[in-house]
Amino acid sequence: MADPNKYLYADRNLINNPLAQADWASKKLVWVPSERLGFEAGSLKEERGDECLIELADSGKKIRVNKDDIQKMNPPKFSKVEDMAELTCLNEASVLHNLKERYYSGLIYTYSGLFCVVINPYKNLPIYSEEIVDMYKGKKKHEMPPHIYAITDISYRSMMQDREDQSILCTGESGAGKTENTKKVIQYLAHVASSHKTKKDQGELEKQLLQANPILEAFGNAKTVKNDNSSRFGKFIRINFDVNGYIVGANIETYLLEKSRAIRQAREERTFHIFYYLLTGAGDKLRAELLLENYNNYRFLSNGNVTIPGQQDKDLFVETMDAMRIMSIPEDEQIGMLKVVASVLQLGNMSFKKERHTDQASMPDNTAAQKVCHLMGMNVTDFTRAILSPRIKVGRDYVQKAQTQEQAEFAVEALAKATYERMFRWLVMRINKALDKTKRQGASFIGILDIAGFEIFELNSFEQLCINYTNEKLQQLFNHTMFILEQEEYQREGIEWSFIDFGLDLQPCIELIEKPASPPGILALLDEECWFPKATDKSFVEKVLQEQGTHPKFFKPKKLMDEADFSIIHYAGKVDYKADEWLMKNMDPLNDNVASLLNQSTDKFVSELWKDVDRIVGLDKVSGMPEMPGAFKTRKGMFRTVGQLYKEQLSKLMATLRNTNPNFVRCIIPNHEKKAGKLDPHLVLDQLRCNGVLEGIRICRQGFPNRIVFQEFRQRYEILTPNAIPKGFMDGKQACVLMIKSLELDPNLYRIGQSKVFFRAGVLAHLEEERDMKITDIIISFQAWCRGYLARRAFSKRQQQLTAMKVIQRNCAAYLKLRNWQWWRLFTKVKPLLQVSRQEEEMQAKDDELTKVKEKQMYTQLQLQELEDQHQQLNAEKMALQEQLQAETELCGEAEEMRARLAARKQELEEILHDLEARVEEEEERASQLISEKKKMQQNISDLEQQLDEEEGARQKLQLEKVTTEAKLKKFEEDVMVLDDQNAKLNKEKKLMEERVSEFTTNLAEEEEKSKSLQKLKTKHEAMITDLEDRLRREEKQRQELEKNRRKLEGDFTDIHDQIAELQAQIAELRAQLAKKEEELQAALARIEEEAAQKNMAQKKIREMDAQISELQDDLEMERQSRAKAEKHRRDLGEELEALKTELEDTLDSTAAQQELRTKRETEVAHLKRALEDEARVHEQQMVDMRQKHSQGFDELNEQLEQAKRNKVSMEKAKQALESERNELTIELQSLMQCKGDSEHRRKKAEVQVQELNLKFSESERQRLELSERATKMQAELENVNGLLNDVESKSIKATKDHSTLESQFQDVQEVLQEETRQKLSMGTRLRQLEDDQNSLREQLEEEEEAKRNVEKQLQMAQAQLSEFKKKLEQDSTYLESAEEGKKRLQRDLESTCHRLEEKCSAFDKMDKTKTRLQQELDDMLVDQDHLRQIVSNLEKKQKKFDQMLAEEKNISARYAEERDRAEAEAREKETRALSLTRELESLIDLKEDLDRNNKMLRAEMEDLVSSKDDVGKNVHELEKSKRAMEQQLEEMKTQLEELEDELQATEDAKLRLEVNMQAMKAQYERDLAGRDEMGEEKKRSLIKQVREMEMELEDERKQRSAAVASRKKLELDLKELEAGIDMANKNREEALKHLKKLQAQMKELIRELDDTRLSKDDILAQSKETEKKLKSMEADMLQMHEELAAAERVKRQTQQERDELQDEINNQAAKNAQVIEERRRLEARIAQLEEEVEEEQCNTELINDRLKKAMLQTEQMTVELAAERSSSQRVEGARSQLERQNKDLKLKLQEFEGTMKSKYKANITTLEAKIAQLEEQLDFETRERQSASKLVRRTEKKLKEVVLQVEDERRNTEQCKDQADKLNSRMKQLKRQLEEAEEEAQRANANRRKLQRELEDATESADSMNREVTSLKSKLRRVDIPFTMRRIVTRTGVESDDEAEPKSETPEPKPE
Repeated sequence: MADPNKYLYADRNLINNPLAQADWASKKLVWVPSERLGFEAGSLKEERGDECLIELADSGKKIRVNKDDIQKMNPPKFSKVEDMAELTCLNEASVLHNLKERYYSGLIYTYSGLFCVVINPYKNLPIYSEEIVDMYKGKKKHEMPPHIYAITDISYRSMMQDREDQSILCTGESGAGKTENTKKVIQYLAHVASSHKTKKDQGELEKQLLQANPILEAFGNAKTVKNDNSSRFGKFIRINFDVNGYIVGANIETYLLEKSRAIRQAREERTFHIFYYLLTGAGDKLRAELLLENYNNYRFLSNGNVTIPGQQDKDLFVETMDAMRIMSIPEDEQIGMLKVVASVLQLGNMSFKKERHTDQASMPDNTAAQKVCHLMGMNVTDFTRAILSPRIKVGRDYVQKAQTQEQAEFAVEALAKATYERMFRWLVMRINKALDKTKRQGASFIGILDIAGFEIFELNSFEQLCINYTNEKLQQLFNHTMFILEQEEYQREGIEWSFIDFGLDLQPCIELIEKPASPPGILALLDEECWFPKATDKSFVEKVLQEQGTHPKFFKPKKLMDEADFSIIHYAGKVDYKADEWLMKNMDPLNDNVASLLNQSTDKFVSELWKDVDRIVGLDKVSGMPEMPGAFKTRKGMFRTVGQLYKEQLSKLMATLRNTNPNFVRCIIPNHEKKAGKLDPHLVLDQLRCNGVLEGIRICRQGFPNRIVFQEFRQRYEILTPNAIPKGFMDGKQACVLMIKSLELDPNLYRIGQSKVFFRAGVLAHLEEERDMKITDIIISFQAWCRGYLARRAFSKRQQQLTAMKVIQRNCAAYLKLRNWQWWRLFTKVKPLLQVSRQEEEMQAKDDELTKVKEKQMYTQLQLQELEDQHQQLNAEKMALQEQLQAETELCGEAEEMRARLAARKQELEEILHDLEARVEEEEERASQLISEKKKMQQNISDLEQQLDEEEGARQKLQLEKVTTEAKLKKFEEDVMVLDDQNAKLNKEKKLMEERVSEFTTNLAEEEEKSKSLQKLKTKHEAMITDLEDRLRREEKQRQELEKNRRKLEGDFTDIHDQIAELQAQIAELRAQLAKKEEELQAALARIEEEAAQKNMAQKKIREMDAQISELQDDLEMERQSRAKAEKHRRDLGEELEALKTELEDTLDSTAAQQELRTKRETEVAHLKRALEDEARVHEQQMVDMRQKHSQGFDELNEQLEQAKRNKVSMEKAKQALESERNELTIELQSLMQCKGDSEHRRKKAEVQVQELNLKFSESERQRLELSERATKMQAELENVNGLLNDVESKSIKATKDHSTLESQFQDVQEVLQEETRQKLSMGTRLRQLEDDQNSLREQLEEEEEAKRNVEKQLQMAQAQLSEFKKKLEQDSTYLESAEEGKKRLQRDLESTCHRLEEKCSAFDKMDKTKTRLQQELDDMLVDQDHLRQIVSNLEKKQKKFDQMLAEEKNISARYAEERDRAEAEAREKETRALSLTRELESLIDLKEDLDRNNKMLRAEMEDLVSSKDDVGKNVHELEKSKRAMEQQLEEMKTQLEELEDELQATEDAKLRLEVNMQAMKAQYERDLAGRDEMGEEKKRSLIKQVREMEMELEDERKQRSAAVASRKKLELDLKELEAGIDMANKNREEALKHLKKLQAQMKELIRELDDTRLSKDDILAQSKETEKKLKSMEADMLQMHEELAAAERVKRQTQQERDELQDEINNQAAKNAQVIEERRRLEARIAQLEEEVEEEQCNTELINDRLKKAMLQTEQMTVELAAERSSSQRVEGARSQLERQNKDLKLKLQEFEGTMKSKYKANITTLEAKIAQLEEQLDFETRERQSASKLVRRTEKKLKEVVLQVEDERRNTEQCKDQADKLNSRMKQLKRQLEEAEEEAQRANANRRKLQRELEDATESADSMNREVTSLKSKLRRVDIPFTMRRIVTRTGVESDDEAEPKSETPEPKPE
């Protein structure tokens, strides 16, 4: 290869490597995702469910990968393919691999359908020379390798042939090579379309066209991080051609110049090249004229002098100036442009300062201003005045307004940007003028679009929106053109296809950006905001969110503090936009005073640049620039925004592009390091996605992307269909039709056109695999035949050598025996003499025969030659006729195509004519309308002038209103002063309240003195136990009084607080009004700082208050605990006293020992009393301490109240801040809900697709395994048969013919049988697979529903967490610090949830990626599905025949099965009834026994009480009451028994219903058997239903989306409730203060209660006796409770046992159901096997009948078992549901019973609950053991069943093997009989041969004797002539020794034998 060809052509020897093909076929190579390389090659080793084991090809490492992440690999045939649309596996990995391989081989150009993908090589390649240009000139696309020249030449040739305008669209990232490729296009066109033939004679126009690019690069290109020569503007170069194809002119349009680069640059970047060219390349004279300085002196050069490696700015400056001279730009204009560049640099050096006392800006040093004015021809004073204090029109007068420092700097920067932009536009206009100076009219043009590609940064601004909007439109154009070209291709080839316009996919995103109204798009909303004076960027974003919030392509920000304002989903991905200064960028305002000065400049060039001053937006219209940089106000009709202008430009560009035939070039940057030969996979994939290459591949997959010409298809794949095409000539199309029919491809997978075959994606890979398998089989069989032939040849050679050796040995032995025998010598001498006379005659006869034969041979040779000549002539004529036929058919096809094209062209021209005529008429009508509209517009102008005057009057009125509003403001300020006075009065009232509080404290002190006196009195009554009880009663009374006082105080306090709140609300409203009107004042900042300090102070104080309150609460708790202890101690003592009293009463007549015990107990009581008195003292001391602490806390709380009131204002401000945060939270919650809906939508789609693919993959796997098993079986059978055949061949030679005939017949029969069995087995397996797929689909649907429920549960948990956080907020909002902490927690939790949601979104993005790949595989799998449907239809036809045969026997078996089922069902029902009744009777008997026992116990206790206590007659009444209560309980138990009996009856009724249901289920089962024939059709319908279900799911998702919107509203309501909660928290804080006062009041009540306790002493003594009686009754009740609890525990245990039994039965039933399903599948498999056996053995009727009987018996048994098990399962399910209901009812009753028992006896239940808990633990332990045991039983049962099934399968296999063995034995017997017959014939032949040998021997002996006699006679006659005759004999014997060797050897043969 030559050097350029190395970078153009791929090495096909490496591609067509057979080793690589074999490696690909054997290893099952696939692509696996990799973080480092994007995708890695690996071989598929195993598949387990959704996971696959992959061995990586490079490292050999084995990894497990999800099946969805794997992508198919193309065969090596498609390696380095020039057009990626030809790839049979179109996926991301294959596209990336192809591009990578080509790039590493030096091939930077690759086609992808309509695209030409170019990867930047970062080095110069020798593929752009004139030789390469000549090589591509006039060539077709498929004749040459991919190149930009090929695209250019195609567009040029199609322009010349079709007279249609062309366009070449170059897009890509910065640094991808767009500008270089546009240069190469222009270079090619200048060379090809030049009117001058050589480069030396190149015309001026071509030179100017080539030199326009350096000028534009100097003024419009700059160095960026990615690219050293990056175009910072878009351009559309339009090159005009005349009729002859010569260039007659050009025109350049530019888009979106990055003018902000002129004033500031990022790090390591440069501004436009011309600034550096000028500063380095200008001479001294030019530097002095332009007032140039050093790099570092200019502020607008942010990074100083940044150089570009390998580039000299000085030389490039000279080249730029030379290019300007070639473009015939005069020197004065060149210097004018350079002056503008220098003035832009000087504008950056203007510095402003802020004056001391005012905000006005001043210019301390005006040297830079002087330089600017000198360069631009202005007056310095006018310029500085215009900058610092411009004139503003107010009404009809002009007023000077002082500018701030920020406004002045902004005005200067805007002026610099505007001047550079105007200069650049003027330069483009000047270049266009130079290029369009020729007078020849252009007939057509080629447009080259060089524009930035799709860009996605972290945060994107207004410029990125415009670029991405452009790329959306261009991608839509590509999709539309691809649709048109595909449509034309399919129409040309005559293919039917449902056309899809893919351009409509991008329409929603384009409408979101550009739609003018209903709802307006983003650009329309931006323009609308420009008209409002108070509009800001924030208001614009809010309006966009309001109008487009529900758009599917629009997303709100997710995070709480997200930097992005909104997001748009483009075709390349999701893009976040930040709307900073969008209004200012869209408006592009300028200082109109400076603009008017520039318009009046003395420099002609500058004044020409600024001639359209009237159409600019003045900076004076911008209101409040530093505070609201996006707000401005303008007059109508005076300006047009940047967005409007760009939209118009883009619409014009798209209109021109739509009228052209577009060609697409996509440039790609391989790495960011600018290194040659390095390719970053992830970077390239992102660009392929952004450039729309992957989108184009997606569109390709929808149709038939792989196309092959008929001849190539036949040549490559005829090996797969060897007998399909008959011998002789056949048309290519007919041959391909026959081949595809024999291949049995699904019609949906291919289309046959006029010249090509079209295939879906992936079909060719399948054909390649089959071709490889076929070739390997042929080579293997060829090798086997060759080896067999060589082996047989060697064997036969050895056999011949053996026989020859034996013959030689015999002859040698005979010769050795006979050589010394005299008679032998005589015989050898005499024998030649015997045949001498005859030999001559024989020789003469033979000579005659030879001559005749030769004559015949000559005659036949002549005839042969004549026939061969005739044959050759006929062949030649035949070939000529074939060639003529082919030529005529091709001519006919071309003529038809030409006719069709001409007809289409004619129609198009006629349509164009009609359109033009209609347009002419419309234009005439428009002209008349325009004239009328012109008149109307003139009238409107006059009206508008009047309206302007009226508006000026209105403005003056507004100024007057402004004055009045200022007066109102002053009034408001006075009102505020009045309110401050009122506030002071309220403070005074507050002081009065504080004085009252002090009075209360004095009262407290007095009461403390009283308490001391009470302590003295208390010491007198220490011995009395009842004193404590009296005190307790009094304390309770005092508490009630104190609560009353507290309530009164609280009411007074709330009234005062409400008044204060109302006043504060009025103050807050006034302050809010003032704050709105005084937002721009700086005083607010100082207030905010002060409030922050106060807030911190308040927080500290609140913390101190919290600590104090917690201490008080701890003290209170200590008090309560001590009181509780005292009460417990008192109760214990009371109980002991009562016990002692009872014992004393019982033992009045006891002995002295009992009295001593009594005295001891009295002493113990005395000790206890003393201990109680000590504890009372300690308690009183604690009370004193508590009072002191309370008094101190009260004083501190009063002080804190004052501080809290002071901090109230800061609290309100903090409340406002919380409200703003709440709004942000609402926005974030809305975005979260939207993300959730989208994620659920994607998840559902992806899961559905995953399910379908998994099903299809499992089907293919099963088919493959079955085929491999069959192949192995067939190979084993073939080997056995071959061995038998070889044995038979070795036994006899004569029987070979018969054996061969039998063998051929046997093989034919076997092939027929094998084909039938294969078909049947494949059909049966596919049917089973379809049923399994249906079951798996249902299971997966259930799993999806479960997953959905889990997600909903998680959402509910998240919502619950949110509600908990809200509750925490409400609780903690009492104190400001805790509120803030709660807010931080909420933010953290929300951030965590957002983070989780982002992770989920990333997971769903991955799922989207898998979705795209799955969609690709879906198309392939749908094709397989259609193929399966056809096979199933054929199977159904065969199955119907078999079903007719089985129908009668099934009916008979069904009758018997029904009768048997009925009998079994009745028996089981009776058994279940008996068991249930016995269980219920047992439970009732147990209950009755328990109740009887309880009654007996109660009666015994009653009798004991009556007998033992005669004195206690008073307790009889109470005992009667308890007896009545027990009787009531007995009645309740009886009612419960009756209810249980009712429930039993209900269960029996339910059982009867279940029986009816069982009968209905049996009938349904019969219907299912009858409707089995319709299963196939139902399966077809199920697929259609799945599609409908998917549509329903889509509708459900839409509903869910609406529900999400509703939930968003609910969340907003919740947030409002949170606000209310905050208010409640504030109220709670106030209530806490009130609670402190209550505590103080309680302290007073406690003191009073101490006095009351003394009085209650006597009452306690009286009550003590009553308590003794109550205690006894309680003890009796306790005993009853114990018994009832024991009964309840028994009932509970019984119910738990029943529940466990039910659960076990349910589990057993589920296992039985699973077994039934498995048995059903096995039955179906068995039925399929029976069908196969019936069709195989139709020849042998006896075997068929036997097997049919066996099969029918088995089917009957299995159907009976199935019916029985189904009925039993239904019964068990019914019983389970009933038992579950009973269980629930019993549980409810248990709960109610326990509740009643607990309400009565709370104290005793605590001890019993512990016991119950222990028992429950034991129960749980026992249930676990029981469950484990049941699980073991189930496992063993399952194993047993599996073993039984295996045994049955083995038995069936053995029966089949026996049958086959019987067949083989019968065939072997037949062969043996034939062999025996053949051996008998051979024996007979041997006997005949021996007889003949004996006769021969006798004849030879007689001949010998005769010879001897003859010789003796001859010897006697010829004794004289002996020597002469001896010589003759010797000579003749030497000649005839070879002929006579056999008779010599035969004569002595009998002797050696």
